[in-house]
Amino acid sequence: MIFLFLQAQPNAQRMQTNENSKSISLEQYGINGAQVHYQLTSEELQKATVDKGMGVETDNGTLAVNTGEFTGRSPKDRFIVKDQMTQDKVWWGPVNIPFDSSDFDALYDRVTDYLGNKECYVRDAYACADPNYTLNIRVINEYPWSNMFAANMFLRPDQSMLETFEPDWLIVNAPGFMADPQRDKTGQHNFAILNFTRKIALIGGTGYTGEIKKGIFSALNFLLPVEHHTLPMHCSANVGPDGDTAIFFGLSGTGKTTLSADPDRRLIGDDEHGWTKEDTVFNFEGGCYAKVINLTLESEPDIYRAIKPGAILENVIMDARGAVDYTDTSITQNTRVSYPIEHIPNIQVPSIGHHPKNIFFLTADAFGVLPPISKLSPGQAAYHFISGYTAKVAGTEAGIVEPLPSFSACFGAPFMPLHPAVYAEMLSEKMQAAGVNVWLVNTGWTGGSYGVGQRMKLKYTRAMITAAMNGSLEEANKDNYHIHSVFGVSQPRVCPGVPTEVLSPRQTWNNDAHYYKTAVKLAESFKENFKKFESYASQEIMAGGPLI
Repeated sequence: MIFLFLQAQPNAQRMQTNENSKSISLEQYGINGAQVHYQLTSEELQKATVDKGMGVETDNGTLAVNTGEFTGRSPKDRFIVKDQMTQDKVWWGPVNIPFDSSDFDALYDRVTDYLGNKECYVRDAYACADPNYTLNIRVINEYPWSNMFAANMFLRPDQSMLETFEPDWLIVNAPGFMADPQRDKTGQHNFAILNFTRKIALIGGTGYTGEIKKGIFSALNFLLPVEHHTLPMHCSANVGPDGDTAIFFGLSGTGKTTLSADPDRRLIGDDEHGWTKEDTVFNFEGGCYAKVINLTLESEPDIYRAIKPGAILENVIMDARGAVDYTDTSITQNTRVSYPIEHIPNIQVPSIGHHPKNIFFLTADAFGVLPPISKLSPGQAAYHFISGYTAKVAGTEAGIVEPLPSFSACFGAPFMPLHPAVYAEMLSEKMQAAGVNVWLVNTGWTGGSYGVGQRMKLKYTRAMITAAMNGSLEEANKDNYHIHSVFGVSQPRVCPGVPTEVLSPRQTWNNDAHYYKTAVKLAESFKENFKKFESYASQEIMAGGPLI
């Protein structure tokens, strides 16, 4: 049986107003006559969602919802208001699309008029675990499950903090409001717009909850470097028993979540972090938002066990008994779960670590030419950070019959308002000051490209990362790294727990001519992608690219 969930109806039966709502008025935001439900618990929000027919419970009591038309981000419908604050700082283009201030004001008024006289779910929360960088957020949601998502993903203030809470930013989220593109100057009826002067994230026409989280994190990716000389990073992070922090950058499918979930290390966070001028690394958020496609207890035990009451499953299929089929992608391949970070057993409390000792750039190289691990110089680190390389494999999208390179600047281009070179130079500056080792890790193919070779064994990747973190990899290869003839990276010759032949991609191919032909082809893709950054990049960064 396929469960589909209805959008909220305007005349839906209203639940009783929470007594805390007495202290919250939405009239200051232009929302008049609303019935306010303030700071409801996850249990209350889940009940409201089920009672309104907007979701159901799985066999273990987890809330499951359908986000409707949109099951993922809509990058062409994400805008930033271009005004005095942003016009000379934002890297305008297809990622950061400008929006006029007066058009924003008019659209905001229409959204708030739409929310008037409706039930609204209001939550006070904050982002950034380091108290020196806290950003207070007030979230106004049309739907109860959207508010529950905010409760999961942002940091949760205690009662004493709520008594004196003053919001720095406002999120207004109205999935049921459909824009008129001609009138409202949007691309289509959905939109997500950041206004840095008014400090508002305005989201409408889409039920996809990720827009709520990414709106604030995009704001922080602008504010932290501009106002606080803090590097925002789209990465996971963990900390070892001796307090050493490791950071993992990587796009979808590279193993970022898997490799940062280490039973011997405590998780700081799995998606967004800041690296401060005081050399702390802090988590932006209070929860995790993980893909659940093909999820099993064996493959991702932490995520699997985190799916319990308090979590929200999105766009999954279940049978009549409420058992979820994680292999069923009939709604979307972007099936997701959000849950409070406390659902993970081995976490760092609070979500703060000291400056990183090791940084890992994860790439699933489907061409099979990058070494399984290599050490990067500061210039190479900045170059590969700006590039943000991974590869798409045949069968993942219609028309893809061979591996295709995929680049996402800073491993998170859709959420980076500034030019990538700004973030790269900050990273280079910080890693040199802290003496950080930066490693490029290929979790993709070995022994040939996709279709010929095989995926790198997870046990070998874990062994290489462990050796890098405990210093044994550097100790074994000091002054004896092999310099890759195409990419120029330092390739270790030996690694504890890993067969020597695995460390050399050329050897695993057993066909030198074909290997180098493929390596040069990939290097040319790197150089072609980097052309748009050349005018902004320093000589050191430019020297960090391929040698050909």
